[in-house]
Amino acid sequence: MAKMDLKKFIRDIPDFPKKGIIFKDITTLLKSDKALRASIEALAGQFAKSKVKYVVAVESRGFIFGTALAYKLGVGFIPVRKKGKLPARTRAVSYELEYGTDTLEIHEDALKKGDKVVIIDDLLATGGTVSAVAKLVDGMGAKIAGIGFVIELSFLNGRDKLKGYPIFSVVQYS
Repeated sequence: MAKMDLKKFIRDIPDFPKKGIIFKDITTLLKSDKALRASIEALAGQFAKSKVKYVVAVESRGFIFGTALAYKLGVGFIPVRKKGKLPARTRAVSYELEYGTDTLEIHEDALKKGDKVVIIDDLLATGGTVSAVAKLVDGMGAKIAGIGFVIELSFLNGRDKLKGYPIFSVVQYS
């Protein structure tokens, strides 16, 4: 598939969710069969040789790309959800947001020591959410082969919270 300018499929929504923010809306990318396929192909191309056992993805938009990537790679999918959403015993991690804290959980039996995974989310902004997911995965003894995003807002320096991990983003905004 020829390289596609995916920025053409990402819509800017000014002042959402609050004044001064320009929200990167991926619903327009998801609506395009070609753009959706190109984003999954780009992620798969990056991680195809990593020999991971699972794709770990973050609620909720990360699930869209994570499940498609897991299917493409022929591996399992593991969801990381907000507190209280998973039915079995969980491990949790809390992390700081600009307006407070949040908690993410993974099933206690989702990963075993030595399992090789890739973590996927739709967007890298400040890095707080995926840094928390990495702590969960590392705490379970799994190995992170890489972390992937469809969009990276590089001007927010999210990579700083993810030092030591290979990072890949399909589209970058500086």
